[in-house]
Amino acid sequence: MTSTWEPGKVMAEGRGGMVAAQHQVAARAGADVLARGGNAMDAAVTTALVLSVVEPWLSGIGGGGFLIWRDGQDGSARSLDFSMISPRSLRPEDYPLVPGHDDDWFSWPQVQGQKNLIGVHSICVPGAVAGLAEALMAHGTISWADALAPAIAEADKGLAVDWFTALCLAIDAGNLLTDAMSTRIFMPDGHAPSLGEGRSPRRLPLTEKAATLRRLAQAGPRDFYEGQIARDLIADMQALGGSMTAEDLASYRPRWGTPLRQAWAGGTVLAMPGLSGGPALLDVLAQLDEAAGSEPQAADYAAFADAIRSAYARRLTQMGHAKGAIDPGCTTHLSVIDAQGNAVSLTNTLLSRFGSKVTSARTGMLLNNGMMWFDPRPGTPNALAPGAQPLANMCPVLAETAEGGLLAIGAAGGRQIMPALAQLLAFRMRHGMDLGRALSHPRLDASEPRIRIDRRAPEQSAGLIAHNHDVEVVDDVLYPVQFAVPSAVERRPDGRLQGMVHPNHPWSAAVAADMDAP
Repeated sequence: MTSTWEPGKVMAEGRGGMVAAQHQVAARAGADVLARGGNAMDAAVTTALVLSVVEPWLSGIGGGGFLIWRDGQDGSARSLDFSMISPRSLRPEDYPLVPGHDDDWFSWPQVQGQKNLIGVHSICVPGAVAGLAEALMAHGTISWADALAPAIAEADKGLAVDWFTALCLAIDAGNLLTDAMSTRIFMPDGHAPSLGEGRSPRRLPLTEKAATLRRLAQAGPRDFYEGQIARDLIADMQALGGSMTAEDLASYRPRWGTPLRQAWAGGTVLAMPGLSGGPALLDVLAQLDEAAGSEPQAADYAAFADAIRSAYARRLTQMGHAKGAIDPGCTTHLSVIDAQGNAVSLTNTLLSRFGSKVTSARTGMLLNNGMMWFDPRPGTPNALAPGAQPLANMCPVLAETAEGGLLAIGAAGGRQIMPALAQLLAFRMRHGMDLGRALSHPRLDASEPRIRIDRRAPEQSAGLIAHNHDVEVVDDVLYPVQFAVPSAVERRPDGRLQGMVHPNHPWSAAVAADMDAP
């Protein structure tokens, strides 16, 4: 007789505000801000800054992202784009194509030496510091220094090495060893670190990063773009032969916009506009039947597959900077709703795991590989170009439910993000599941030509999908991620808050402001 261990998580509940994120330390830091009277934006920015320290391979001040804010008083909403932008001196001819395809999310033609995927030539201008500071200034109540304080405290402790940290470091050990500073920080013995013995976990010092965060708190966020941090960063980039300049940093500004709105299933979905996964998400929803139903059936999964493949066909051939629209990989997402009903859905990324694998020696900051978001084929809508923003998969979402509630949701996982969110919105808004059931329910991923479906999906689902698509039945395992990593918080009409995170992720947590610390 064989037995199967199936991980799971319990939906969190509370009333004083809630944060859902991929790391419990960061979620707790955000919830503590809410407990002290801060609002959703205060908590979101604090959580994002802590995430940059405790899971540095997914996001950080060397990356960028998107967020959507909704005011709990008047229901008004704004989007903020703080994604990465290519250096203005970029020369597309410096990225010649060679036979083969890249081994990452997009399966585009391979660039010589994989210069668009790894190393200094894959780095775009980071937007995270500018975006988080702008969001806090516009809608927060605490200071920038206060928002940074928990991240500084975590950086001073160093990176804790548990089994999951060791796994994440081991996965990319070969690539990290190509950069001297990344090797020093993450591979101190020339290989992925072993676990600490006894009761005290091993910690990897983050000395330079802690100093950078402390300087940001003291000198302010523009120091990253025009002060000493900017000078240090550019010096490191130039020493490695990169093309980013002081002018690239000084000219960077995040961009406020208006979320896309689409009535669906008796409610309204607010999605990120522009070069994000938002337009494709709304494309999928428009193709799905809005009628309420019970449990999703095999026919529903076939409809998901058809709609997602159709939306991706349009997205990958029509969207790009040439048409005024954004796309990431190994990301992190957080969702926050406070006691007053203010809500933030925020997705931040370095793109690939550990981004470019390059760590700035003077700042201790891992840097993105945003060049990977561009299509390396000349003449395409999303082609490599100087001073341009690439097409991104990030897709933060807010939704007003038919019952009068509010949902903040998003996910990590590159091209898996949008398909996961389309299904989760259907599970919650069309099929009436609560967040606990919705995020635990089997999904499929149709972001690639071969559609993967969870083995737990309704019988006949794979057979129906196979009428129109190549399909593979898989298990929903921790690694490799098959169906994205979502995090969500919902405010019910009576003011109750419910939160849920990816059941398979060992660190993810939804934490209420009125929840006792463990």
